Amino acid sequence: MSAPTTSRRGTGDPTDPQEASHRAGRVRAVADGVAHLVEAARREGRAGGPPGVGRAAPDAAVTVRLVTPAEHEAVADLLEAAYGHEYSISESYRTVLRDVASRAAEHDVWVAVDDGTGEVLGTVATPLPGRHISPLALDGELDFRLLGVAPAARGRGIGTTLTLHVLDVARAQGAQRVVMSSGPQMVRAHRLYEALGFQRLPERETRVIEGEGGGRLHAYGLDLAGAAPPGPSSP
Repeated sequence: MSAPTTSRRGTGDPTDPQEASHRAGRVRAVADGVAHLVEAARREGRAGGPPGVGRAAPDAAVTVRLVTPAEHEAVADLLEAAYGHEYSISESYRTVLRDVASRAAEHDVWVAVDDGTGEVLGTVATPLPGRHISPLALDGELDFRLLGVAPAARGRGIGTTLTLHVLDVARAQGAQRVVMSSGPQMVRAHRLYEALGFQRLPERETRVIEGEGGGRLHAYGLDLAGAAPPGPSSP
């Protein structure tokens, strides 16, 4: 699979036919990558395979796909509830959380949707090929932001399913490592990432949190070379 390119195709407008075609192509590419991973897992004797585009995670009964414009408000509400459920968030950060439309125009915003009800249970954002979504990522790395799970859906493996999907996207884009930043207070998220094999990158923890309390964002990374996709487990 080829390495990410540095050019960005399309207008960024999700209603533009050309951009919609490009995004559909990216979804198909990720789906193809997932299919290869599943087949490899079967050949190696692993039970099941990683969830991905158009696939339901067996324990979570959800499908991960790109968000639609009609779901932007639901995703905004979900993120505000997810981050505000345990943490104090500033008004400026609340605005960032709720600006799903702008994020979806610039990046890929994914949703985990309940197969039975169609309800959006979780979300995460990844960059387009050849781009980054945060200051943390370096060349050859894929970063992700704003992973959130509806408080009522916690315990169903949604966060794990979304993180594994990010790994699928990274592999499909030819990335060698997945990185992300997390607030020091987000202990639940840290446990999830560490269970999936992410490790702290203290030498890259340079971003200072704005507002009261300050502190630095934790940086995590997972090298993809030789890393087998783990099965879904926790929240």
